[in-house]
Amino acid sequence: MTPSVRGRLLVAAPSLQDPNFDRTVVLVLEHTDDGALGVVLNRPSEIDVSAALPGWGLLAAAPPVVFLGGPVAPTGAICLGRSSAAGGGDGDGRSEGDGWQPLFAGLGTVDLDHSPGDVAEVVVDVRVFVGHAGWGGGQLEAEIEVGAWFVLDARPDDVVSPRAVDLWERVLRRQGGALARVANFPPDPSMN
Repeated sequence: MTPSVRGRLLVAAPSLQDPNFDRTVVLVLEHTDDGALGVVLNRPSEIDVSAALPGWGLLAAAPPVVFLGGPVAPTGAICLGRSSAAGGGDGDGRSEGDGWQPLFAGLGTVDLDHSPGDVAEVVVDVRVFVGHAGWGGGQLEAEIEVGAWFVLDARPDDVVSPRAVDLWERVLRRQGGALARVANFPPDPSMN
């Protein structure tokens, strides 16, 4: 297996032909020999978090809507949030019993089975995703090898960005060089 890309971003190359992932930015949450799982960060829905999960809207990062995390398990929910601890470490001693499981740099998964009031002591700026992206063993590695994805470093703010719809362009531009130029690639090259 190639090195794990857990906690990193998969940014769709313009050549990626799957409409589920056109111009997407995926945060990889798990990556093992058995496969990988992540959530699409830049596909907001029009469903208000408060309508879908009463009580959670007060913790939701702007815009407070549910995001479409990917085509797998479209009725399942995954919640991410930033640590409320000063300094934003990887969890700062927080335990899974708090409804918080650290991922990287003060960002972690939030257990939606906990009450929003209990979780509010641990995290701020939650983002709720329905569905996720998934790959079988070796599948993601093969897609990366053929150039379907750029593997880039993630920032915690990527997950809770209020401007999620332009995240693809912003992540590419901050890389500089040739990748920054990819951000200018037209959505439909045939329209040039």
